Order: sequence, then C-alpha cells, then structure tokens
Amino acid sequence: AMGLSLYGQDAYRMTNVTGVYIPDGVDGERVRARMRGEFEIEIGTAFGPLAGKVWRIGAMGYNAMRHKVLITLGALEAVLRAEGYAPPAGAAIDAARAVYGE
Repeated sequence: AMGLSLYGQDAYRMTNVTGVYIPDGVDGERVRARMRGEFEIEIGTAFGPLAGKVWRIGAMGYNAMRHKVLITLGALEAVLRAEGYAPPAGAAIDAARAVYGE
C-alpha cells in the first residue's frame, strides 16, 4: 500500500518479521534513526549481502497489537515523507484496517 516491496517469496515470508526493501534514494539508516528518535520505534536492518538494502520490521508480542501496527505504519509513512519518498497518504493504515475488518 505504501509502494514498498517486500523481501522474499510469499510462501517463505515470516509473519513475525517483515522484510522491506529500502526504496532507492532513501537513506535507510537515517530513516531508522528518525523512527527511533521521533517515534521510539526501532526497526532493524538486514545482515550480510542485504545490509543497507532491507529493513526488518518486527510484529511480535506487544508490537503485534493492532494499535502498535497502526502506529508503526503511520510513523514510517511520516518519516519516509520527510525523507523525500512519498507513499500514498494513509494507504498503509487503510490497508491494515481492511485486514483487521474495520
């Protein structure tokens, strides 16, 4: 919904961690720092050959709660916009709400 590409084949993706390709022209470490500093949300980066190319966004335990997922999506949209990447406004939250049956 945000125009981002997910890492991995559908059949092998985990439900507790989502791998997201960092969009071209976006400084992935700067986005991570802003998410942590401005929203107190930490997202990870990949290791090895995918380092600097893929974020790892966890949805385990407390972070799997509906409101935390929506907050994370909204924060990521805000930070990406501030960094010059323009996802469709509110699309990720709308898509998540549809999954939640709202």
